[in-house]
Amino acid sequence: MTRIFSKAILASLSVWVLGACERPADNPLLSSEAAASSQNEDLPTLGLMTSLPLYWSLDADFGELATGDAPVPWQRVILEKAHKLAPMDTLSPIPGLKGSDDPVDPLGGLEHLAIVQPRGLSPSDNVALDKWVRAGGRLLLVLDPALTGDYALPFGDPRRPVGAALIPPVLDRWGLKMLFDETQPLEPVEAALGEHRILLELFGTLSVAEEVDSRCELLAGDVVAQCTIDEGQVTVVADAALFEFPIEAREGEKALAEGKDPLSQLVQFAFE
Repeated sequence: MTRIFSKAILASLSVWVLGACERPADNPLLSSEAAASSQNEDLPTLGLMTSLPLYWSLDADFGELATGDAPVPWQRVILEKAHKLAPMDTLSPIPGLKGSDDPVDPLGGLEHLAIVQPRGLSPSDNVALDKWVRAGGRLLLVLDPALTGDYALPFGDPRRPVGAALIPPVLDRWGLKMLFDETQPLEPVEAALGEHRILLELFGTLSVAEEVDSRCELLAGDVVAQCTIDEGQVTVVADAALFEFPIEAREGEKALAEGKDPLSQLVQFAFE
């Protein structure tokens, strides 16, 4: 059974784990009506593990978080167009409340998972993730070697996103390596991803180890890899700028409404 937190627990976790971002006041997609319409119970569930501010807004007070009435970040609006979101802080089985209770598997029953600039995966998380993918799970794994977003939080604040990705060992098990060219210019660039496109800034590059039997395709100038791992599929992106660019830098309201913005296209590429 997928682990989905109650609103009260989510409120607490959002302050310390999920972080927040500001909502542009003039963006109609972030209205309460748009947010409510996104909560379609018929949509598939997307597990979300991240250190980035994707779920709650920075300007929300604790009361709004507790009631679920906090402003919704634009990233969440886009993700919830195709999925119900289930925030997660662990991937490995959780012991039951009583000794006789069976462990709760956060990945149980979950088909889609997005891990975006995580705070780090434990050894048991790596094992659980590998097992879940090989059994048929579809994963979007975003690892940025150098975040470029502006976060008004001091270093050491637990809400501050991880500045440089912590590469999980499971990536090596899947035959992928990531490198980072520190001399690249600090400017956004656009790359083709099949019929779609993505925006990049201070990105890493991926390579496939010859000694590992992985069916991987490198795309978008080697910034993206899509691999078939036994029965599952992994889409790795060596940059998180697509989740950080302010909404003004995107195509505008029409593209967002039609699902033609780069973030929607990446989600489509990874899960459809």
